Amino acid sequence: MRQAGEESSMLLGQSLTVAASDVLNTDRKSYLGGEDSAIYVVGVESREAYPGFFYLLFSLSDTIVMSSILLGIPGPRVQEKRRLSIQEPDDEDAFGEIANQIIGSFNSVFQPNLPDKVHLKLVPPLKYVPDVDPLTDELPFPDGKYLMYRAPLEIEGQEMSQLDILIPHPLANLFDPQPEEPLQAEACEETGEAPQEDAQAPSAVLVLGDEGVRQEILEGLDPSLNLLDAPLSADLPQLFSEANVRMALISLKRTADRDLAICRRVVPMVEKNGGGVLLCAPEWTRVSVLKALKAGARGIVTYPLDAAELNAKVAKMLGS
Repeated sequence: MRQAGEESSMLLGQSLTVAASDVLNTDRKSYLGGEDSAIYVVGVESREAYPGFFYLLFSLSDTIVMSSILLGIPGPRVQEKRRLSIQEPDDEDAFGEIANQIIGSFNSVFQPNLPDKVHLKLVPPLKYVPDVDPLTDELPFPDGKYLMYRAPLEIEGQEMSQLDILIPHPLANLFDPQPEEPLQAEACEETGEAPQEDAQAPSAVLVLGDEGVRQEILEGLDPSLNLLDAPLSADLPQLFSEANVRMALISLKRTADRDLAICRRVVPMVEKNGGGVLLCAPEWTRVSVLKALKAGARGIVTYPLDAAELNAKVAKMLGS
């Protein structure tokens, strides 16, 4: 959730903090029985080895605030829309982009931390107003028991509520993988041999880009890092076969769609190692940030570079 907040902040152009969550057990009757405000239900389909659905529940008021910020709507109008629960088509489209960003963050975190492949896909969101919209067996979300994660939302200058994530117990059990059996240790006990540790190359940071900016990035990074220096034309499969690339930092002259193509190529390779991509460019707009995030980038950097900021982002992505 912390990563989802950080990446959504880049999209919004304003800090969105998602606080630590409480974990509770609930069911639909209990949840909706205590709800008297309109909610916005974002369904998420989980595919591959973890089939099922779970649900992100926002207050309608919060979705109006976030979509209005993304659309650049003036503050007084935001407050009016919030007070009157005005949600226009542009608001729905804008919040759809925010929801996609959150699901993208979930995908990037889940995949390297689960033993099998998972893919999350957004289901069209649904507004539910108590005592106005009818309840069915499936709407606004299916009846049943859920594990609920409740995470408060914070945006400076706005009174925000919380995000509730409802995961059905069977799917929650799938997302909680059981520890693997220590087969190697047992085999060693039988043979009397010392266990062998798997040899793995040290984690590497790949720096891709044109010569000038690439050199500036290399000089600004912590010298203790294992750095790989390569031009944009490099043989990527070969690079990744020779090193344990945990992160890629790509410098771009522009942020047009064709310039972001390199990001789309690198992201799947890095994510196999549990890492991510940082993009560096001389200028970022809200639209270009959104495109970068859609291309799979986990963060952006503007140059001329701030070495302290760059190293902080790199360290955070590497988990160090």
